[in-house]
Amino acid sequence: MELGTWLAQHGGIAHSEQAERAGFTRYAIRHSIARGECARVRRNWLALPTAPADLRAAAALGGRVACLSLARRRELWHLADGMNHVSVVRNAVVPASNTLRVHWGAGPVAVARFALVEPIENALVHIAGCQPFENALVVWDSALNKKLVTFGSLARLPLRSAAARAVRAVASGLADSGLETLPVSRLAASGIRVDQQVMLDGHRVDGLIGDRLVLQTDGFSFHSSAEQRRADIAHDRRLALLGYTVLRYDYRQILFDWPRVEAEILQAMAQGLHLARPQR
Repeated sequence: MELGTWLAQHGGIAHSEQAERAGFTRYAIRHSIARGECARVRRNWLALPTAPADLRAAAALGGRVACLSLARRRELWHLADGMNHVSVVRNAVVPASNTLRVHWGAGPVAVARFALVEPIENALVHIAGCQPFENALVVWDSALNKKLVTFGSLARLPLRSAAARAVRAVASGLADSGLETLPVSRLAASGIRVDQQVMLDGHRVDGLIGDRLVLQTDGFSFHSSAEQRRADIAHDRRLALLGYTVLRYDYRQILFDWPRVEAEILQAMAQGLHLARPQR
């Protein structure tokens, strides 16, 4: 087997010691580099030209993909901060960069010697300490929702970080996206409970306040087609005929116009629209 083929089978990048253990001689490695088949990264890493950029960046720093960079890699819902997040050992020397955020120290889960990506549990701890509470919560909820972690495994982790413990205490995993997590978290701060993923008229709604006030959120990935939009609006009409009040908000309103959204929800509650109507 050629070294390039072997590297392709291992994510496009591997430590030279791993290659030698797989049977490739140092001569074969040098020959492959001379042919342009692969290149060295930080002396001891071998990478194909097609190797993922985040793995190459981590190897170049002698670290691992971490925090929001891992959330992006695992396709978790997150609010991007435009930074490359890498974890390194405590005594590492890392050049300063405006686009790099470094996480020193080990997470609660041990990492294999040549791993270039942090375990999801470690990344969640990084995120809790690195990002504002709400930003961290949406990622934790997304990881739970996608079953990349379980409540049981997180509960048993010995978390030294107070920030991580705070996020763990409220993460539910019920939300399909961060657009559902954010209103629940923000309204909870005002003492308002939102029940998530409640079945009404044969379909689950994103949130239900009291008995009758329905909150629905439209995100890019879950409500992007015209067909889906028509189905959503049809469900809203059916709920209205059943006596529910439906407030539907989109991505931009939740993220950038929250005071208006919150004011409308509070006005609806002030009018008793969240309460069950008495039977006549």
